[in-house]
Amino acid sequence: MILHLAWFTWQDDVTPDDVAELTRQLTEMAAGIPALRQYHCGENLRLRPSEADYAVAAIVDDADGLTAYLDSDAHKAVYDRILGRMVAIRQAAQLDIGAAG
Repeated sequence: MILHLAWFTWQDDVTPDDVAELTRQLTEMAAGIPALRQYHCGENLRLRPSEADYAVAAIVDDADGLTAYLDSDAHKAVYDRILGRMVAIRQAAQLDIGAAG
């Protein structure tokens, strides 16, 4: 299993309404992508220092599942509609989290 993490720092003009709409669109998108085993997204709670404003955590079975998610038309559509204009900085990482329990 692979845990894909992405975190974002927003452009200065991003509003709370933008963030709420992004969360709505990402949640809806995730529900329609069979490769996703788990999906979580939301604003950084800022319990520790970080420049990230928002994060996404997605769990897939393997590299093919990650490609199916990230290259899906639904994922690209969310990026084109809203996410792309919001992002100042994007970082991502993938972690091997072992076999399904």
